[in-house]
Amino acid sequence: MKLEDIKLAIVGLGYVGLPLAVEFGKKRDALGFDINQKRIAELQSGVDHTLEVSSEELKEASHLRFSADNQELGKSNTFIVTVPTPIDDYKQPDLTPLVKASETIGKVLKKGDIVIYESTVYPGATEEVCVPVLEKFSGLTYNKDFFAGYSPERINPGDKQHRVSTIKKVTSGSTPEVADVVDELYRSIITAGTHKASSIRVAEAAKVIENTQRDVNIALINELALIFNRLGIDTQAVLEAAGTKWNFLPFRPGLVGGHCIGVDPYYLTHKAQAIGYHPEIILAGRRLNDSMGSYVVSQLVKAMTKRKIQVQGARVLVMGLTFKENCPDIRNTRIVDIVKELGEYSIHVDVYDPWVDAEEAQHEYGITPVKVPEQGAYDGIILGVAHHQFVEMGVQKIRALGKPEHVLYDLKYVLSAQEADIRL
Repeated sequence: MKLEDIKLAIVGLGYVGLPLAVEFGKKRDALGFDINQKRIAELQSGVDHTLEVSSEELKEASHLRFSADNQELGKSNTFIVTVPTPIDDYKQPDLTPLVKASETIGKVLKKGDIVIYESTVYPGATEEVCVPVLEKFSGLTYNKDFFAGYSPERINPGDKQHRVSTIKKVTSGSTPEVADVVDELYRSIITAGTHKASSIRVAEAAKVIENTQRDVNIALINELALIFNRLGIDTQAVLEAAGTKWNFLPFRPGLVGGHCIGVDPYYLTHKAQAIGYHPEIILAGRRLNDSMGSYVVSQLVKAMTKRKIQVQGARVLVMGLTFKENCPDIRNTRIVDIVKELGEYSIHVDVYDPWVDAEEAQHEYGITPVKVPEQGAYDGIILGVAHHQFVEMGVQKIRALGKPEHVLYDLKYVLSAQEADIRL
């Protein structure tokens, strides 16, 4: 298939799919497909509630159209799948969205078509899980009648500097010829260039270790923070000092959530265990990072007790609910661990986050954020997400939310060591 013959469809229009569809839509005819009719209507009206794409950018993508109609999808011959790949309650990969998307595409798949996956998976998943679904629903044969590719997403929600086109893209295909087509397709929009991997499995593995590496590194810094706190040493001061060496990696302690770092390692460990290997370091890092919410609350409670603040029945304000700053994304946010743990102490919790959709927070976590926190009402304040609104408030306005005697815990190093009562 030649580049000019490609009739492109992007399947799944979330944080990953929409920015990708918009970039293609600036250069070529493309279909943005999603089963959520409400999402389609929103985008057709020129609005993106995820805030990843502005109304102006949607207008610039003049060759992009949106639809939830399978017949429209069937007019395409190249499909890029960008659906979520979460984990379930038992921390096992949940490939349901990926399988459903493959079923939908399989029903309209034709001879010569190419299906490219961007969703994070474990090595082998594309050809072991997705391709059989495509074969079943299409009646076609893999690498004879249709072909596959894998090009892992590298979207960073809320990041306005590192965009789709400015992040180098890994590409791959199920045959050398298809790998060339996939690579050429992405090179048409990626100004940062591409890296053509030797196989789909290599590309899958590369994606899953990107975030696994970050997860393990953050776990190390979190463990160091636990040690330094016991020693009475400011962790940030230590990291700044160590950071003067040219090859010291600038990781910081904190909660590890979101759709990537807190999820992807479980895809790799799942596959490792399936082939008989028990990954020690990766799982140890996951356990440590997942325990940070309870550690934060234990520190807060100890500080309140030292100040003779009644813990049971106390009021605590948690500033921030999203998994990262300046972004409305609440997927896999670990702030909820703090909220739940505070509840175990019979503490009344208010969550304040100007970036969050209240209905979504209630639906996903049973949390209804307050619209405006009360002045002088809180026994404890946890600064959990470094939104620019919180940074701009400064310590005096944040302190004004607390009672005359309260504890201020800064998780994100927004404040100096002198301004906060506790820093991680």
